Amino acid sequence: MIIDRNLRPYIIFTEDSILNALKKIEENQGRIIFCVSENGQLEGLLTNGDIIRWLTQQKENADLSQAVSEIANQSYLYAFQNDPPQKIESYLEKVLYVPIIDQHGHLTAVARRRKSNEGINISNFLISETSPTFVVAEIGINHNGSLELAKQLVDEAVTAGANCAKFQMRDMTSLYQNAGEANDAKENLGTQYTLDLLSRFQLTTDEMFQIFDYCQEQGILPLCTPWDKGSLEALETYGMPAYKVASADLTNHEFLTALAKTNKPLICSTGMSTEQEIQESVQLLRHLGVQYILLQCNSTYPAPFKDINLKYMDRLKTIGECPVGYSGHERGTNVVIAAVARGAKVIEKHFTLDRAMEGNDHKVSLLPHEFQTMIEGIRQVEESLGTDSDRRVTQGEMMNRVNLAKSLVVNCDLAIGDTITAEMIEVKSPGRGLQPNRREDLIGKTAKRPLQAGDFFYPSDLEEEKVQSRNYHFQRAWGLPVRYHDFEKILSKTNPDFLEFHLSYKDMEESIEDYLKGEYNLDLVVHSPELFAGDHTLDLCSQDEEYRQYSIQELQRVINITRTLKPYFKKATRPCIVTNIGGFTFDFHLHHSERQKLYELLLKSLSQLDTAGVEIIPQTMPPFPWHFGGQRYHNLFVDAQEIAEFCANHQYRICLDISHSKLACNHYKWSFQEFVETVGAYTAHLHIADSEGKDGEGLQIGEGEIDFHHLSQTLAKVAQNALFIPEIWQGHENEGEGFWIALERLEGLF
Repeated sequence: MIIDRNLRPYIIFTEDSILNALKKIEENQGRIIFCVSENGQLEGLLTNGDIIRWLTQQKENADLSQAVSEIANQSYLYAFQNDPPQKIESYLEKVLYVPIIDQHGHLTAVARRRKSNEGINISNFLISETSPTFVVAEIGINHNGSLELAKQLVDEAVTAGANCAKFQMRDMTSLYQNAGEANDAKENLGTQYTLDLLSRFQLTTDEMFQIFDYCQEQGILPLCTPWDKGSLEALETYGMPAYKVASADLTNHEFLTALAKTNKPLICSTGMSTEQEIQESVQLLRHLGVQYILLQCNSTYPAPFKDINLKYMDRLKTIGECPVGYSGHERGTNVVIAAVARGAKVIEKHFTLDRAMEGNDHKVSLLPHEFQTMIEGIRQVEESLGTDSDRRVTQGEMMNRVNLAKSLVVNCDLAIGDTITAEMIEVKSPGRGLQPNRREDLIGKTAKRPLQAGDFFYPSDLEEEKVQSRNYHFQRAWGLPVRYHDFEKILSKTNPDFLEFHLSYKDMEESIEDYLKGEYNLDLVVHSPELFAGDHTLDLCSQDEEYRQYSIQELQRVINITRTLKPYFKKATRPCIVTNIGGFTFDFHLHHSERQKLYELLLKSLSQLDTAGVEIIPQTMPPFPWHFGGQRYHNLFVDAQEIAEFCANHQYRICLDISHSKLACNHYKWSFQEFVETVGAYTAHLHIADSEGKDGEGLQIGEGEIDFHHLSQTLAKVAQNALFIPEIWQGHENEGEGFWIALERLEGLF
């Protein structure tokens, strides 16, 4: 049972319209609303079924503007707020929701059945099976009674990436049987030590409120563990959104009841308790209708690894039928990372600026850089957990599959209509075509295209229909990505306005005259390699001066090759060179201030290039680019505002890679339309492909998440002169098959 005192989703005023009632029911997804008067008295309820029955009884068009009081059900089960929980629970055996009223008939709460795997909201955080782990920096009394030190701890918790800064509050006089007398000679040594620390390291109630306010100013959620009813009353006055229950209070049913009656979610540590005691407390919390989370915990400082028993979290989840987590007092961060991997949705770990400070908690606390490392590990583990749904080949794996896997190839020449037999098929590397497991599917098929010995078979060879190239018509100039060795063949099949030569570092050693024999009535774009000889990835922003200078040298070679290509293309005036300018990192994304330093290095590098007769257009980048089968973190030309500022301040234009930038918007939760509108005025060239998630780039049009109809309308307004190519990954395979499919789907839009 849950007793929900947040009534906003449930109530509607009796004079509101039936139409508004329908909207409210749809919003709360509970299929029920309660009708109240202006002073909050309960006057009826309404369900989906009530409205449907009323609609079916209407002989003419139903008047949805009528007051909801006209059709509200006034015969219903209800409970009084002082009724025992057992009585309210008995009502929930008959209905899904029970309104709870006071002696004057005012609606004060709604009792409902607890849903399986139900999430719990704490302020703006949802804690559920699918949510990110909620990370609590347990400051406790590690402020040692200093408000300034408490603020420093909060600042460091924010920097480390914690979701919450948690404190402890005690009224020593009421909490201890000796009124908190630290010099009580009758107490044992451990209690004397604890009393001594607590008596000296408490913040006043006013100081506690100040630190809570400071947390909110710094953008971190404040929470607190009350150790007594007086502290709970003070925290209720402040307005805490939830409470942490210390292990010491899990068996304190009177105090648990007081906490539950606040109707705030409870995060309960289970250290020092037997399973029977945990079960009894869970039963109490259920009867009281409060939402709760159980934390596996071993209350020793530091806890021996052998005693931590992370597997017990599985048992806690069964006992509590609730989210579970881990509160750790052990050394290091490895156990916490393992807890997250086992399903912990809340992590609590002690936090300090100096482990040598006085106080036992400092000894088992993490330092700021350790806490940050722990959170980074948590987020990496969360991302790596994935799902238990069908396995899919990732984009990075697809790239490596092309390079490392094997394919089916034909070992003889075939004409259209010839039957493919088993003897004609061999398995060879690389994995550009059909995988070997499709061999039996291929046997007996007829060739749909002329094949020469050594040609790859492709999925389209198994299909009845094959997309054929043709002439295409677009409202803006369009082209195709080509290499030296295939441009003539691709050009013979269609009518582009320009060609975009994608150079490899090997191509840069080739003699252009061996491939280009005459003039072409076309424009020209060149795409610089990312990888150069010696495993050198182009990086004009590298803080390694030697590395940066080598990148400049290589890009200058690309510029010189572009000048050599230009005379072959009649429409080329100032060819654009598309390039990834660098600025990537291996382990994390850079902060804005660090990115600005890289932009300055980029400008310095660009100023060293001789760009006469060409135009360098940096390419917009995804947050997680694939660099030859592995993933990195990209920092520059990812953010629309930064891109626009760079272009406006330094007179540059860009290649807007649609797939890359949609991935950036997905990752950072930006509006893709606003992104395109922001950079549109600076866009010279478009790379168009679909995308999915955070790193699924270069997908075929219509096979990802992009709304191309809406995109085309936006680009027509903000980048009407930009030319484009279909930048489909592996689109050139099978004589450009991927490009023809993309152009078919884009024609009429662009």
